[in-house]
Amino acid sequence: MLSQVTNIDEMYAGMKERLAKVVPDVELRYKAELAVEINKLKKERNAVILGHNYMEAALFNSIPDFVGDSLELSRKAAQTDKDVIVFCGVKFMGETAKILNPSKKVLLPSNKAGCSLAESITADDVRALKAKFPGVPVVTYVNTYADVKAESDICCTSGNAKKVVESIESDTILFLPDEYLAGNIARETGKRIIFPTRSLAPTPLAQGDGRRGEGTIIGWTGRCEVHEKFTVNDIKTVRAQFPDVLILAHPECSPEVVAASDYSNSTTAMIRYVQETNAPQYLVLTECSMGDNIAAANPDKEMLRLCMVRCPHMNTITMEDTLEALRQDRYIIEVPEDIRVRAERAVKRMIEIG
Repeated sequence: MLSQVTNIDEMYAGMKERLAKVVPDVELRYKAELAVEINKLKKERNAVILGHNYMEAALFNSIPDFVGDSLELSRKAAQTDKDVIVFCGVKFMGETAKILNPSKKVLLPSNKAGCSLAESITADDVRALKAKFPGVPVVTYVNTYADVKAESDICCTSGNAKKVVESIESDTILFLPDEYLAGNIARETGKRIIFPTRSLAPTPLAQGDGRRGEGTIIGWTGRCEVHEKFTVNDIKTVRAQFPDVLILAHPECSPEVVAASDYSNSTTAMIRYVQETNAPQYLVLTECSMGDNIAAANPDKEMLRLCMVRCPHMNTITMEDTLEALRQDRYIIEVPEDIRVRAERAVKRMIEIG
């Protein structure tokens, strides 16, 4: 594992073997030196590094002890025996690690690593919805801040959202805050969907769902600023040039984009799908660094690129700042204990469902 390597030549060779087609050689040499420094300090500090699938390729393929999506990394955070957790992801992920590890020091390498989706809803918003729909269970996407999780009955990830919704014995569910994920889950479960932030009438997303009377999802109008940029026209353009391409879309893409794709699931599930299938070409509609990481792990497969945007928040996590996080104990994630305890219940229920 490169996450344990402390020799520069060995680190460089390992990174080059995987990343030669993705990262320029001069950058690999420089990043290898940084990675070795980080690994040495990580051992001294008794730290663990968690790396989200959206991390840039050189970081993702070197220093993390564990990589994955939000659900996988939540599990690893809950299980670690290390003193320090360095979360190469965004703030809500660091908060989730702290929620599950109140006695551990959790560091986030950048204080600018926010999330447009997490910032689309507040705890006050959730309380207002709960007052408007008393007794309705609240399912909150893990891409939210701790105070919002604290107002929730259970959290979910893009990979287990359907399972979480189906586990709840209620005809009506509040599903927050991702408008598109809510729409995609409504279609998968045969439920209708309404958005009280617009009106209480069914939206166009509810039309053609099929099994009416199976329940209602009450959604919110938050969106991921990356995934909302992908369009059906993008898919049509690619298919016109590559008719046999396999298109994978993250569930934070619009229901129309998901419907026009061949497969949709969590980032980890999409990685596994590419590894296990044999299509002539692949196109992954998600944060473009993950496309680099999939290409690096599957050098024998032809990956098409529709890399329009990087997540501006994930992009603030660098190897340089990860090194400084370990050197200077920056930036420390704190969650008030009253919020942490309530949020922990919702997060642990999510992990139990898996």
